[in-house]
Amino acid sequence: MENNNSETTDEYWMRKAISLANISASYGEIPVGAVLINSEGLVAESGNCPIGTNDPTAHAEILALRAGASKLRNYRLPGTTLYVTLEPCVMCMGALIHARVSRLVYGTPDPKTGAAGSIYNIAGDGLLNHQIEITSDILKKECSQLLKQFFKRRRAEKKNGEKKR
Repeated sequence: MENNNSETTDEYWMRKAISLANISASYGEIPVGAVLINSEGLVAESGNCPIGTNDPTAHAEILALRAGASKLRNYRLPGTTLYVTLEPCVMCMGALIHARVSRLVYGTPDPKTGAAGSIYNIAGDGLLNHQIEITSDILKKECSQLLKQFFKRRRAEKKNGEKKR
């Protein structure tokens, strides 16, 4: 999907994920957004919401996979690509593998919990029954800034004694 601004397909979908991450941030959630596509286009999308739902599994990736599986009426999602603003954690990478997602595209690495190469490389583990093609650093600067700004605000709120949302 090339457009007149020479934006690539990966950049196009990552911008959609960034938009979802911004929505999550507006609700006090860590700003992570995920978009699941296939050859026909958008399948599902979600932002992070574990805080508001009191659900530790409500990561953007998991919610997008759930919605995509429901829409496609199949728990397997071959031929799909998941775009996510932050490198997925171990839980999310496990779900991507179980769902048989073909490709993962993420914006910025997660040096603390990243499981697509930063800390662990679950997707490339030859012992598992499925490997995922990974593309990283798509709109990395924008994705990283989202997180930095969010945590900077969080620290300032904490320092000023403001109530957490």
